Amino acid sequence: MRVISYTISVILMIGLVIVAVANRQPVILNLVPEGLSELLPYAYEVSVPLFIVILLGVMVGLLIGFVWEYIREFRERAAAKRTEREVKRLRREVQRLRAELGEEQDDILALIE
Repeated sequence: MRVISYTISVILMIGLVIVAVANRQPVILNLVPEGLSELLPYAYEVSVPLFIVILLGVMVGLLIGFVWEYIREFRERAAAKRTEREVKRLRREVQRLRAELGEEQDDILALIE
């Protein structure tokens, strides 16, 4: 399994390098829309290589997806934690009851009595 993981990682890295080399030309990013830039005293323009824009877009999308999924699964994690606490409480109760009834008795015999 580890070999498959490393192989996929290497293939992805090679793909990212190919995308970076193929998209080296600079592009101008306007951080404020043109209509709004007339109202504001500053209009930021940044010239960066296109592959940086692509990779940043992918990273921001992944980050938003991870945060969204973490928030979505919050209820399931909370329910699992409650269930785990309940199981621990019930195990302690079973141990206490077994100690009261005596551990040398069989469970079936203890139920009959």
